[in-house]
Amino acid sequence: MKIRTKLFIFIPIIVLLLNLVSFFIFESGKKVQESYNLMIDKIYIYKQISNETDKNLRFLSSYIIYQDSKNYKLLINHKEKLKHLKNKLMNQSVKKNNELIIENYYYTLNSFLEEEDSITNSLIQKNYSNYVEQYKEVEKIASFIKEDSQNLVDIELNTYYPIYNNVVKYTNSMNKLGVMLFIITTIMSIVFAIWLSRSIILPINKLIYMAKQIGKGNFEVGPFTTSTKDEVGILGEIFNEMMHNLKILMSKNLEIVEKDRLVKELELKALQSQINPHFLFNTLNVISKLAYIEGAEQTSDLTISTSNLLRYNLRKLDEAVTISDEILNAKEYFSIQKARFRDRVSFEINVDDECLEQLIPCLSIQPLLENAFIHGIEHMENDAVIGLEIKKSTDVITITVYDNGRGMTEEVKYSLLNTTNTLHEKRKSTGLGTINVFKRLELYYGKEDIVKIESKINEGTKIILTIPCSS
Repeated sequence: MKIRTKLFIFIPIIVLLLNLVSFFIFESGKKVQESYNLMIDKIYIYKQISNETDKNLRFLSSYIIYQDSKNYKLLINHKEKLKHLKNKLMNQSVKKNNELIIENYYYTLNSFLEEEDSITNSLIQKNYSNYVEQYKEVEKIASFIKEDSQNLVDIELNTYYPIYNNVVKYTNSMNKLGVMLFIITTIMSIVFAIWLSRSIILPINKLIYMAKQIGKGNFEVGPFTTSTKDEVGILGEIFNEMMHNLKILMSKNLEIVEKDRLVKELELKALQSQINPHFLFNTLNVISKLAYIEGAEQTSDLTISTSNLLRYNLRKLDEAVTISDEILNAKEYFSIQKARFRDRVSFEINVDDECLEQLIPCLSIQPLLENAFIHGIEHMENDAVIGLEIKKSTDVITITVYDNGRGMTEEVKYSLLNTTNTLHEKRKSTGLGTINVFKRLELYYGKEDIVKIESKINEGTKIILTIPCSS
């Protein structure tokens, strides 16, 4: 789940819970307030009716005594207020158990107003015979109204008291529920904050640690792993891919550095062996000519072969040569060894002509022949065979150097094939080491499966090179 999705899901949930808490508290307070307002409105109407009744009675008395227009207007004004309160009372909702009392109260108010109208009409008409009895009746009705108002106030209080208690209980329960929801939402917020921070901060800290370690050159700290599939997980996958590519790049750079170091080391060895090469070649030519003049043709040929071999070995080792050049150099080397071993050894060559122009690193075949002479057949008194076979298939060329000598153990084979071994191992060979040849071939072709060795003790050895075909 992405971080954005987490935020869009959990934050609205927490906000919704908090809003529910606020809504419950608001609703409970609203119900209490509505009940309270309804009760107060009714009580206030009853009190207003009682007060207006007293005022009507007082202004009626003043009008009877003074019969002036001022008191009459005041009486009419308060009479209208009383009628308005009566109508307002009738618009209020009435409970079933209060219907009869309210109805009687309403009729009493009507009676009061009717009697009051009757007195004012009698006075206006100058009929003074009945208004005294009527006024007494109005006073009696007014006292009833006051008593009924007080009774209705008491009834309202008694009626709404249980309801008010229930509302208070409901409010308390809602408040408790609100507190519980508040605690739950607080805990959920804390848990969510910790979970979100751990799902983001811990992987990022791990990435920072790995980046620091890589900056120090330690590429063995990974890979980065996380159970989430959010942006941090994607960043970790990209980081792993980058670290993998960086390892490959470093490996290639190390191979290039190793190749350069190897070439320079070989050039240094060549330079160390080339003590005034022009003087040496001139000397060998003089010896060759002198031997030829004296009739020692074999000595002359051997000297020429030695000169050619030295000249070939002193060329630039980082330049590729053709297989044809390598075969000519191998023949020169075998001519020199033939003078030493004579009829004890024979040299077999089987080469496909279409392989002759294939490019190969310089000095790739002669060191293998040298190794076969020194470690394979040197101890043999007769029937020693060293062979060179070069064949081409569809897309590869196979170069095989074989002998029928003493062979080698599995430990020696492993040592030769493990090109990470030191290249400075001292051998009896005067040329390049076999491991050196294998390493240069792997670096030149960029492959690690070029060399194969088949060998058995006292049955001989085959070194098989499989190189890509360039054409």
